[in-house]
Amino acid sequence: MIKRISSLAVCLLLGYMSIAQEGIKVQFVSQYEEGLKSVVVLQAGKETTYSPDKSGFSDINIHSTDSIIVSADGFESVSTNAAALTAKPVVSLHKKFTWKDLLNPMFYIINGGLWLLLFIVFAETGLFVGFFLPGDSLLFVAGIYSSNLMHEFYKAIGIERFENEWVDLFLLVGLVSLMGIMGNILGYWFGRKIGPSMFHWKDRFLFKKKYLHDAHDFFEKHGGGAIVFARFLPIIRTFAPIVAGIVNMDRKKFMFFNIVGCVAWVISMIFAGHFLQIWVRKQFGFELKDHLEAIVIGIVLITTLPVFWKLFFGKKKETTA
Repeated sequence: MIKRISSLAVCLLLGYMSIAQEGIKVQFVSQYEEGLKSVVVLQAGKETTYSPDKSGFSDINIHSTDSIIVSADGFESVSTNAAALTAKPVVSLHKKFTWKDLLNPMFYIINGGLWLLLFIVFAETGLFVGFFLPGDSLLFVAGIYSSNLMHEFYKAIGIERFENEWVDLFLLVGLVSLMGIMGNILGYWFGRKIGPSMFHWKDRFLFKKKYLHDAHDFFEKHGGGAIVFARFLPIIRTFAPIVAGIVNMDRKKFMFFNIVGCVAWVISMIFAGHFLQIWVRKQFGFELKDHLEAIVIGIVLITTLPVFWKLFFGKKKETTA
């Protein structure tokens, strides 16, 4: 009799333990939706280290009644529990801020969303201190997250969300283009008012007179088309409208090239991000979101290559001549 009771107790205990402890497949990501390589899970005073795959997925064991704390090097710790993980098996850890984050477009998408995106486009083209901001790569990433960004807009104006990617895309293009056009108008006005005196300014941390001279040479070479071309060139696009104001370019002519250049730039970058993400997912079965760092580096290299080519090889040709 005692043996039967003992056996029954053991079975009940094992059954309880099997119910209490569950195996869950969880994805561990940063706030930039990048998979984490190593995480530490603290449960009932015991730490367990997991090594997720490239996408951040890992099988973990968790007691249904316990809360857990997830941590990783360089990230803020997060508390959660089995119920929350069962409902949504994703743990997002917030990366501790470093100055390197300012060059990461996802930093602005995550922390400021649509409104910070619009301000950056305006600042990069309208405020001469905005030349260091990641304009091209930011618009590319905005195309990938177009639906999320426009959800903020619909919520702000109090209307229902349109379940149509084309509506989201064209509204996003319209808003961003408007800010870019307004930014260039401010730069043009700035150039008309106080631009000539800028050539006598001393170099500072956020201002280099050389950038202004480069933009002036670019404008003189390409004329009105420089306003269009400059949109696709970092640094140059910040100073081109200022130079246009300095040389007293006709207002109507400037507005025409301003609108054409801005719309072309915004459409090409946002549409590239949105549709390339869809194509890559269908053709190769992976997300561009998981490789944003490499993509951003590629965009920066492609867009800045013409500028550096002119700086290094252009001078050699002039010297030889």
